[in-house]
Amino acid sequence: MRGASNVSLARAAEALAGVTVTEGLGGELFSIARLLDGTGALRRALTDPARPRDGRVALVQQLFGGKISTQALEILTAAAVGRWVSSRDLADALDQLSIQAEVAFADGRRKLDDVEDELFRLDRIVAAERGLSDTLSDRNIPVAARQQLLGGLLQGKADAVTVRLAERAVDGRGRSFAAAMRSYQVAAAARRNASIATVRVATDLSEAERTRLATALGRQYGRDIQLNVIVDPTVVGGVRVDIGDEVIDGTIAARLDEAQRRIAG
Repeated sequence: MRGASNVSLARAAEALAGVTVTEGLGGELFSIARLLDGTGALRRALTDPARPRDGRVALVQQLFGGKISTQALEILTAAAVGRWVSSRDLADALDQLSIQAEVAFADGRRKLDDVEDELFRLDRIVAAERGLSDTLSDRNIPVAARQQLLGGLLQGKADAVTVRLAERAVDGRGRSFAAAMRSYQVAAAARRNASIATVRVATDLSEAERTRLATALGRQYGRDIQLNVIVDPTVVGGVRVDIGDEVIDGTIAARLDEAQRRIAG
């Protein structure tokens, strides 16, 4: 988000930080985001800078008072009184806040590490199973049917937060399943003030190697690093690390490519 929208999102996030996060809060915020997606008139009314602040608060109370939890109402009110560059930014903000609410609920139950690990593993399983990936992405299949399929696969095998986020990734709000899952993992890492490093290696790393790599990256970037290790047979020796938009490629293949460019150049 840009400018005023980013500031408004931060203030709404402060409101989220100030409430008691219940199990259903994330779902409520996401449902409101989806409602705004499909109701342009309401979205514009809640973001119209010409409408007085008190008028927007009154509209929120009129439409949502008694229909959603007090926590969701407080967060929605904080969002509605903000300034948004685009009316769609409000729905996007509530979507982001719904994810933050889910990871906060997991953190409060000391299940955040489990949820992070489960999200990563599910992401890799779906990426590896072409048939499953195609089915989850097929918009000709009703969302509810795809969510039911995924819920059945995860039943009894994953935390409730993981299941809810995975089912939400099927909905996507215009994003692919993979992109949605990635955003959830980033949100979970951010909850711990950490960044995600995707590590690709030809053979799996030992716990000691993972610890050394995470520590070295943490020193380099000045923050905690959560490693997501992917065993990739196409990696020829060494390690490739992706952190955000940065790539550290220490593989033999990369060094050979660089040597070839220098020879050719």
